[in-house]
Amino acid sequence: MINIVIADYNMGNLGSVANMIKKLGFTSEITSDISRIQSAEKIILPGVGHFDKAMWNIRDLGLYDVIKDKVLNEKTPLLGICLGMQLLCNKSEEGEESGLGLINAEVKKFSFARDQKLKIPHMGWNQIDKQKENPLLLNMYENPRFYFVHSYHVVCNEINDILTTTNYGYDFHSSFAHSNIIGVQFHPEKSHKFGMLLLKNFIENF
Repeated sequence: MINIVIADYNMGNLGSVANMIKKLGFTSEITSDISRIQSAEKIILPGVGHFDKAMWNIRDLGLYDVIKDKVLNEKTPLLGICLGMQLLCNKSEEGEESGLGLINAEVKKFSFARDQKLKIPHMGWNQIDKQKENPLLLNMYENPRFYFVHSYHVVCNEINDILTTTNYGYDFHSSFAHSNIIGVQFHPEKSHKFGMLLLKNFIENF
C-alpha cells in the first residue's frame, strides 16, 4: 500500500482530494503531523486562499523544513494543487512572503487589456495544452479539460519546467513538472475523468 499524505496547513478543502483518491482505490491521510509527513511516499499539497497566510501556516506548523527535506533530499514525489502549486514557487504578487522555492518560478496576477472584458478570477472548465511528455499525462484523454478557480497564475523561469499551458486572455503556465516536483493550477479533484486519470498517474508513475 502506497503511503499518500495530504499535507494539512489549515487552508482548502482537503477532503475532496482524499475522496477522489479513495475513488481510485487508494487510501490517503490528511495530516499536519511532521512524523507522518516524514514517512510519506507521496505528498499532495492542495490549497485555496491567500499566499502569505498559507506560508505563515506552513512555517507555524513546522512543515516548511520537512517538506523541503522530503522533496529535495529524499526525492519524494510532491503534487501541488492550485494555491499549493503557487506555494512551490519563489514568491507571489499576492503577498510579501517567500514561497517554498522548490521550483524556479513566480506567481503573477492576471492582467488584461480593458477591451478584453475577462473576469477575475478565471473560473470554470478550460483546456490544457501539453508542452512536453511526462508520466503525469500518460494516456490522457483527448482534448483534456480541467476545472480552474484562480486570480493568480505561475510564470516558470525555466522553459523545460513547463508541462502545460492554458489560454485565458493569454497563455499561462497551467502546470509544471521538474523531476519529482509537480504543480497544477487546476483542480483535478473537481475535474471528473480527466482529474481521476491525472491523480492516478501521479500515484502510480512517480
